[in-house]
Amino acid sequence: MAAVGPKRNRILAFIFATLVVALALYFFLYFEQDLRNYLASRMGSRARAEDSLINIPKLILFSLLAFLAVRALSTIIFDFVFQLRRGYEAPTLVRNIFSLVAFTILFLLIFNRIYTEVNLGALFTTSAIFGVIIGLALQDTLGNFFSGISLHADRPFQVGDVIVVGQQKHTGVVEGITWRAIKIRTFQNHVVLVSNSNAAKEAIEVCPRDNLNARIVFFGTLYTDSPAKTIHVVREAVRDADNVSPKITPIVRIRNLGESSIDWEIKYWLEDYAKYNDTDALVRQRIWYALRRSGLTFAYPTRTIQLERKVAPKPVTADEQIADRLSAVDIFSPLSTEELQKLAAATVGHVFAPGETLIRAGDEGSSMFVVHNGRVQVQVTENGRPRPVAVLSEGDFFGEMALFTGEPRTANVLALEETEVLEIGHVAMKHLFETNPDLAESISWTIAERRASLAAGSQQLAQASIEESAGLLSSIKRFFGLR
Repeated sequence: MAAVGPKRNRILAFIFATLVVALALYFFLYFEQDLRNYLASRMGSRARAEDSLINIPKLILFSLLAFLAVRALSTIIFDFVFQLRRGYEAPTLVRNIFSLVAFTILFLLIFNRIYTEVNLGALFTTSAIFGVIIGLALQDTLGNFFSGISLHADRPFQVGDVIVVGQQKHTGVVEGITWRAIKIRTFQNHVVLVSNSNAAKEAIEVCPRDNLNARIVFFGTLYTDSPAKTIHVVREAVRDADNVSPKITPIVRIRNLGESSIDWEIKYWLEDYAKYNDTDALVRQRIWYALRRSGLTFAYPTRTIQLERKVAPKPVTADEQIADRLSAVDIFSPLSTEELQKLAAATVGHVFAPGETLIRAGDEGSSMFVVHNGRVQVQVTENGRPRPVAVLSEGDFFGEMALFTGEPRTANVLALEETEVLEIGHVAMKHLFETNPDLAESISWTIAERRASLAAGSQQLAQASIEESAGLLSSIKRFFGLR
């Protein structure tokens, strides 16, 4: 509403000026003959002076009327037709060129109509030499002028776009393109004028105002922090920040594994790129609070000196927790408390990222896995494509046949989220079998009963389990070298 008042005032002023000029021209033409007679009676034989006194004000009045007509035509073409069809305001330089050319043509027509005795062709030929001299004197100005025309013809940017131009990397919002220069308002609220000729020679980086332009912010976390958790926490913290576009989800990814940190970058898209400094600061603030709430830590340069020594790999969790987890697995139900503790001490924990493959079908192996935290998906290959067959969660296990019989893996297993699994190896089980030979028969019966119940249901379950157990027991003894 604030812009309506000045615009209406300009229209009223234009109409008033047009009426004044039109009335003045009308009265001048109406009293022209009387004015000629009066001048003739006063000046006598000096007819040429009389014509000059009449033609000069006539030329001025017609020129003023032509100027107002060009302004009206320019307003209709660029403020209404052009803006409605293109959706943006016409460049100032294009408007000025149109007005200059149109007014020049009208002025020459009026001049030729009033001064019929003047030969314009001879006048232009005579002035060609002066045109060359003026062109050499104004070559920089003309270079800027034609460079400005070239920029408008290519339309690499518009008023309101953010651009970076020049060897000094002037960055700011385009406020206008004049005859001489591009006017840029920097983010320090300074105005920089870059000449059109220099801008035409430089590489110009353009961030269009109606485009989703991306920004990247960097940060680092400790190696002990979970990458999957970091990705989730930071992405959710940034996606609802002011000026961050909800149309594209921010991308959080590892940029580098540095000397003292995991180096991250977060890429997000802005609705208004002109506010990128404030948005970058807000994003860094959101990251700080999000990491602190989630127990994650920013990294800082550290250096640790450690003497090399051989240390047995330690499980990622305490032995007591591992023993509790293994006690809930039905395959290890025949084990005593002491045997479970020994098995837990020899168990190794592994952490896998979302989408990472734990085992592949056809691979050789001599260990099994128990899901301690997270979820995994079991896949089989059909017609060259993976097909999910099961999802295993905490307490479930897989790969037991490779551990007890040495059979190759029969399926692919992928982590659906960040998953921690416990790996029980061949050596740990062999030590238990050597100290307790009867354990092999108990485990073979448990495995056979489980496989038979999954395959055949309740019918003939006992007979199937006995036959399966006998075959498994033989395979286990042969694989572990038991008698």
